[in-house]
Amino acid sequence: MTDGTPRQTPATTDRGKYAPVRLHESEILRRGLDAFAELGYAGTTMRELARRLDVSHNFIHERYGSKNDFWRAVVDFALSDAQPALDRLLAECRNDDERLRSVIVHLYRLAANDSAMNRLLTDESTRDSSRLDHLHQRFVKQFWDSVEPVIDSLMAAGRIPRVPTHILYFAVTGPALALAQDPIADRLAPGDLPMAEHDRDGMADALSALVLHGVLPPLP
Repeated sequence: MTDGTPRQTPATTDRGKYAPVRLHESEILRRGLDAFAELGYAGTTMRELARRLDVSHNFIHERYGSKNDFWRAVVDFALSDAQPALDRLLAECRNDDERLRSVIVHLYRLAANDSAMNRLLTDESTRDSSRLDHLHQRFVKQFWDSVEPVIDSLMAAGRIPRVPTHILYFAVTGPALALAQDPIADRLAPGDLPMAEHDRDGMADALSALVLHGVLPPLP
C-alpha cells in the first residue's frame, strides 16, 4: 500500500535560522505514517513529529499547513498505488470467482506487509471524523466500487450468500485488519518466531484461504 513515491528530491529548503531538511519527501511521509499508526492522530503531536523528522517544530506548519493537512498528505502517499494496482489485478482475471479470490489475497498481502497503514485504517475506521471521510473517498469507496459488480454477480449466481453490503465488507476486511495485531499473535503462539519475522505473504495467504473457504467455497 506504499508503492507511491510523490517526489524523490531531497527536501532541503532553507528555513531561515533552522537547518535544512535533508530527507526525501517520501521518507518524511513514511515517518509520518509510522507516527500516526503508532500513536493515533490525537497522540501524534507536532513536537513528536518534529522529533521523528529531526526538524524544527514549525516544519509541518510551514511545509504542509497543519497536522491535519500533513495527515492527508501521508495517507495520499501511502495509498497512491492502491487503486491502480487493484484495477490491473481485476483486468488480468478470467472470471468473477478468480477476481474475488485474487482481490482478497492481494488485500491480505498488502495488509500483512504494511502494518502501519493497516493500523491507521483500523484506528480511523472506529472514529466518525473528517479523516474517515477522506479515507472513505480516497480508498474504501474506490475499492468497494471496483469489486461490487463482482460481488453482485457472484450473489446472483448463488456463489456467495446474499447479505447486506457492510456485513460482507466486515467479513472480507476484518481479518485483513487483524494482520496488524502482531503483539497478541505473539502471545497466542509463544515459543514460535515473532510475528514480525514470519513470512508475511505466507501468513496472508493462509488467512485468505480460510476466509475464502467460508465466503466463496470451491466449486464442486
